Amino acid sequence: MRKVFFYALISGLTFHLKAQSTKDILKQQAGEGVKQGANVATQKTADKVTDKVLGKLFGGKKQKGAGTSDNNSTASTSNQDHPLNNTAASKNASDNKSDLKTYSKFDFIPGEKVLVYDDFSKDDVGDYPATWNTNSTGEVVNSSASAGHMLMLMKQGKFIPEYIKSLPDNFTFECDVISNDKFSYYSPALSIYFLSGKNDKQVFDGSFIGLQKRSGVKISLHPTGGGNNSGVGNVEGFDNGESFLKNEINSTQFKSTSGMKTVHVSIWRQKQRLRVYLNEEKIFDLPRAFADDKPYGTALFEIWGDMKDQDRYLLSNLKLAAGLPDTRNKLLNEGKFVTSGILFDVNSEKIKKQSYGVLKDIATVLNENPSINVNIIGHTDSDGNAADNLNLSKRRSEAVKAELIKDFGIDASRIQTDGKGSSEPIASNATAEGKANNRRVEFLKL
Repeated sequence: MRKVFFYALISGLTFHLKAQSTKDILKQQAGEGVKQGANVATQKTADKVTDKVLGKLFGGKKQKGAGTSDNNSTASTSNQDHPLNNTAASKNASDNKSDLKTYSKFDFIPGEKVLVYDDFSKDDVGDYPATWNTNSTGEVVNSSASAGHMLMLMKQGKFIPEYIKSLPDNFTFECDVISNDKFSYYSPALSIYFLSGKNDKQVFDGSFIGLQKRSGVKISLHPTGGGNNSGVGNVEGFDNGESFLKNEINSTQFKSTSGMKTVHVSIWRQKQRLRVYLNEEKIFDLPRAFADDKPYGTALFEIWGDMKDQDRYLLSNLKLAAGLPDTRNKLLNEGKFVTSGILFDVNSEKIKKQSYGVLKDIATVLNENPSINVNIIGHTDSDGNAADNLNLSKRRSEAVKAELIKDFGIDASRIQTDGKGSSEPIASNATAEGKANNRRVEFLKL
């Protein structure tokens, strides 16, 4: 009899706990949000609420050290997805493959100078970013889906990074986009616009393209296509307010139903030309997407309709860089090529697959000029312990050398390595953009 009573007691407690968990999720569905207003008395409490809800939505085991809101912690600073000092990185199913050659067709090369870098580390969890504008809502969150802060978007509206005031003739734009599992086919896509004209309040006009005769492009992503066989990428071009090109491409790189919830988006403008990549797959290469006689100054994200159920988009690691990379001229004629496009795993010398395009470009120059020898030097920003940064930069320089030897056939005798840690900054470490430029790999001609 005691056993029956004990079993009934345990079952009742278990049911109560499950009911409480369900209640919390239902509160989120009802629109109470991650930040619970007056009930959230501290940042730590906000993090716990966020983790409870987003962990349910996005799944996966929370990374060690992730999810803190302490801006003095290297886990939440601007070290994410950048070379030589990374402390956080987004994961997707393809990351389980260790071979860099899975990105063998990835020819994307980031711009030379980082103009903008935003990992939302300076924004409080539960708030909309102070340097963005919107006619809707959004919240900075932590989640088991990725380390660090992210911007969660779940309502119809426009979302504008106001710090982007102009777009060069040659630029690259990168970001990570995450969706939840089983994202509804009926929820709207996430769109990224690059348009002529000012990035001001007039972009909130629902008809702003037609009324102001803007030119530019709209790139849209959706993690669920018809029949759940793939995700979808769309592109639309505008010239003086008129749509002149449209296309839709299926892609399995962003497909929530098969676990591909995270996608690294790489966009490359070379004057009129537009290239768009989802992870390693180039989904668009348009020779004349941009007008050749207009200044571009508007960048924004948009969700054009109401989201269904618990569907969410998370944004992180936004990076705008300027300049047309010229590896050959820089290395052969100027004697030095500097890049922030070689990326590594968290606190590791393991090179991320997105680095393949940069490595291939360097290897091509070295293979075509067999008399040239190089010294590879790693640099970090000033975050963290100086001795640890020095050690990490040296290990990562060695990793770059090993990759050039293994995958590209460069003779080991042609390569030397070194690391400088944070001792030789080329920009201020007081800003996220400055830190991003300081985290770099240099190739010096010997």
